[in-house]
Amino acid sequence: MQRIVIVGGGAGGLELATQLGRALGRRGKAQIELIDANATHLWKPLLHEVATGALDSGIDELNYRAHGKKHGFEFQLGRMSGLDRQQRQVILAPMNDDNGEEILAERRVSYDTLVLAIGSVTNDFGTTGAKQHCVFLDSRAQAEKFHQTLLNEFLRANARAEADGIRDLEIAIVGAGATGVELSAELYNTAEVLVSYGMKKLQPENLKVTLIEAGERILPALPPRISAAATRELENLGVTVRTNTLITAANAEGFETKDQGTIPARLKVWAAGVKAPEFMSQLGLETNRANQIMVNRSLQTEDDNIFAMGDCACVLQDDGKAVPPRAQAAHQQASHLVKALKARHQGRTMPEFVYKDKGSLVSLSRYSTVGSLMGNLTSGSMMIEGRLARLVYVSLYRLHQIALHGYWHTLLLSLVGHINKVIRPRLKLH
Repeated sequence: MQRIVIVGGGAGGLELATQLGRALGRRGKAQIELIDANATHLWKPLLHEVATGALDSGIDELNYRAHGKKHGFEFQLGRMSGLDRQQRQVILAPMNDDNGEEILAERRVSYDTLVLAIGSVTNDFGTTGAKQHCVFLDSRAQAEKFHQTLLNEFLRANARAEADGIRDLEIAIVGAGATGVELSAELYNTAEVLVSYGMKKLQPENLKVTLIEAGERILPALPPRISAAATRELENLGVTVRTNTLITAANAEGFETKDQGTIPARLKVWAAGVKAPEFMSQLGLETNRANQIMVNRSLQTEDDNIFAMGDCACVLQDDGKAVPPRAQAAHQQASHLVKALKARHQGRTMPEFVYKDKGSLVSLSRYSTVGSLMGNLTSGSMMIEGRLARLVYVSLYRLHQIALHGYWHTLLLSLVGHINKVIRPRLKLH
């Protein structure tokens, strides 16, 4: 029986494993196996909400092993460290517990067809001090660590206010893409909710958030009018938006800029740029400067038995531009690979992948949502904001859930979400 191994359980990898499990795994036509370094899945665009406490990851996470049992694929916990193309084996690094004791030894997983869906990590561009002094939001663990640090800072600020007076809490975020912009807005929502729960010394106006962008405007991947609308909303909240500002170093006190200025910050977040993990460039497959694996229009590498998708892959469109590293691209590539791998399994010609830009939306917490709809949804591009934009923004996550669970299960999850808003605190407070 053919063995299809998928490495990476992010938005695209998990959707692919689920749909192949239903189509081939359940019917005994192929063995589908998913490998991920974590035991659970959380939709990556939600990590900024986990970081601020707006989302409890323990409620929204999905267990890979249980999901695989239900949908016809097997799950193996492990972190890929290498590839043996001659033996067709994925090499998994040893795994240790918090005390350094080995849980799982190095393993090798054989495959007939391999799909790399490992995703991306934040690119600090080698900036001095970034790794030592900045928070990155690439994983649930990092987001939860930032959340705990943020709560501690509010507790510290409230406790010291009695003796030393109220001091501003300075937070600086490098990178004004979707993550940086959404995180900036969510921080003010967090401040307001914490005040309502009794932390009244540090008011939202004492929260000083600086959003830093090296380019001319925030949200550079979106149309200028959307960028301008988001800038206005953020500045109304109190965010200081600094464009054309290049960071040269990070230290304990804040950031240093190219023009020899300084931006003070107690908490520092780096959310600028993405790249594939470093080891991707050492697998013997063609990669670009961002460590992404080069694939053809069928998402196939130079090795006919290996495919790549999502943020770790680079596929060029007709205009010569690469497909952008977005959740909607991973979703479309997962749907494409289901058809392509089924065709390959049956000895038929695989179809080519065509990316269709549906537009982009950015949530500014409960304050606003802005974005554009384009492609097949409208004739050209249409800017939307407010309640309509928020509805469409939420529907993107629902589409991901539908791909994993089906319509009825997603409807129940949506109902549970509404119930939790009534019976649970508005913010995770621990």
